[in-house]
Amino acid sequence: MRGLALRFPPSLPPAGEPGSLATGQRRRAARKVRARCVLAPAFPPSEPPFLGSVTRRAGAWAGGGARARPLPLPGEPPPFSTRPSSLPLPLPAQRPTACELLKRCRLLGRRCAPRGVLLPARRGLQRAHPLRDASSRPSTLCQPRGRRCPRRDRDFILMADSKPLPSLDWDPVAAEALLRDVFGVVVDEVIWKGTSASEKVCEWKEPEELKQLLDLELRSQGESKEQILERCQAVIRYSVKTCHPRFFNQLFSGLDPHALAGRIVTESLNTSQYTYEIAPVFVLMEEEVLRKLRALVGWRSGDGVFCPGGSISNMYAVNLARYQRFPDCKQKGLRALPPLALFTTKECHYSIKKGAAFLGLGTDSVRVVKADERGKMIPEDLERQISLAEAEGAVPFLVSATSGTTVLGAFDPLEAIADVCQRRGLWLHVDAAWGGSVLLSQTHRHLLDGIQRADSVAWNPHKLLTAGLQCSALLLRDTTNLLKRCHGSQASYLFQQDKFYDVALDTGDKAVQCGRRVDCLKLWLMWKAQGGQGLERRVNQAFALARYLAEEMKKREGFELVMEPEFVNVCFWFVPPSLRGKQESLDYSERLAKVAPVLKERMVKEGSMMIGYQPHGTRGNFFRLIVANPALTQADMDFLLNELERLGQDL
Repeated sequence: MRGLALRFPPSLPPAGEPGSLATGQRRRAARKVRARCVLAPAFPPSEPPFLGSVTRRAGAWAGGGARARPLPLPGEPPPFSTRPSSLPLPLPAQRPTACELLKRCRLLGRRCAPRGVLLPARRGLQRAHPLRDASSRPSTLCQPRGRRCPRRDRDFILMADSKPLPSLDWDPVAAEALLRDVFGVVVDEVIWKGTSASEKVCEWKEPEELKQLLDLELRSQGESKEQILERCQAVIRYSVKTCHPRFFNQLFSGLDPHALAGRIVTESLNTSQYTYEIAPVFVLMEEEVLRKLRALVGWRSGDGVFCPGGSISNMYAVNLARYQRFPDCKQKGLRALPPLALFTTKECHYSIKKGAAFLGLGTDSVRVVKADERGKMIPEDLERQISLAEAEGAVPFLVSATSGTTVLGAFDPLEAIADVCQRRGLWLHVDAAWGGSVLLSQTHRHLLDGIQRADSVAWNPHKLLTAGLQCSALLLRDTTNLLKRCHGSQASYLFQQDKFYDVALDTGDKAVQCGRRVDCLKLWLMWKAQGGQGLERRVNQAFALARYLAEEMKKREGFELVMEPEFVNVCFWFVPPSLRGKQESLDYSERLAKVAPVLKERMVKEGSMMIGYQPHGTRGNFFRLIVANPALTQADMDFLLNELERLGQDL
């Protein structure tokens, strides 16, 4: 670590040299100038000083000295690299003293101190960022001497013999080495092994054993790079590989490399999607991605925002519909509202009821509309439920239809539902979090006919399109800035109205949250790489494989479809040998319902595959297999049928 040297102005020569002052005079003079001096790094004679850029103002310096150059204008390349070993800029023949640097800073204002410089402050020390280069640790903080020292003597204290902090804050060489090693682990263990059919989907451990293997305790002392890499390997080893071709458990699976690249860039830049000034690229990108999604819905204009999941998108829709009907509720709250009623089916996502509870409407405000045997809303019963709610004194305000239900994969008849909403003056929300990506397919988009008549649509590209968690869009047909009017609070420290650019680009007030992660880049980058046609093929392939699987089940003994799949949800029972031909037994359904949990335990503990199961209405437990991974082939479908037969042959 380089030490710190206190540099005095030339008018105060060292003691013992011609013109030097007596000891007492020197001490008094030193006290007078000490508050004006700065602590500057003491470089070896052979190494030139490297000062970071000064905060930009008129005439700002880049570095220091007689040959210092002005900082570049926006769009121009920087005058030199951030590494001192690659400086093309001519250096001054003589290093400026600390006081000279201080004078330059004062010309620019006190807040324009060069990096690595301490400025005197009225109350304690005022420190700019420590001076760093690729081969040194950051300077440690200077501490005051103590109460017995005069105040002026406490302004600047030397700490040249302090030990460097055992941290990468900030050693670029060590940081780069760590990240390269971590990325290497990710490529080997996740991208290669995690997507290989010859590897396990998961390596199951019981909770107590897993705690011991991971060593989760957080301690006061840091760990070495080697230990950190071991931690990363352990986390990956014992995590479920959702990118694996035998992972059928959730509505998301697979791994798109372009989307992953977007996620890496997003996390590296670590910005928030609320103002144009800190996220200019992503504000414009989000606007374009949302415009494209709205066009697929069938709208030429509208609004939208990326939300942290489909549940929040649905909740936003309920809140927007309520605000549009009763705008006073934003200020006056629930006391400004009559009893409200919203309508959906039992097949809807559970976030509708959770959203009603969270927004203060209560779960009783959710009126359940009947669905047919395939899980589709019955429009005639919707009409009846609306009339019943009005008769009970409630005010209907929203209907939530579903395109792609969670279990059965059903699509509600949107045209007929839209007719009811239009007659009754109700907001129509379509939860297409799962099924929205079908709009990309010219072959299958008829399943969402009528969606263009909706007022709002929730769509999760992180599911069927494999954009990666999370990527959830709420789309609105509204063009009156309803999102900002409903959710905005106009925080003056973020959304100043006198900014130097169009403040309409500050989209933060569209969301309830303040900090908002960037979710558009992964979808945009994937779309750029695949194109709309590539994404359409991805959707069509999922439909084709689901149909192939269903037809293969019909050919094998022991597999029974719950219903013909309309989407990529394939729901079925595996009937073990002991129950075949015994459908007439009184306990058949009860015994059959116990099969799926046993098979699930076996497949997970072996790590061969993962398939979800659940009861549904009067039906006992059955498997719900999701065909969404774009890497799947017919061979994977054949494997899962063979594997279920192997795992259940003794049941």
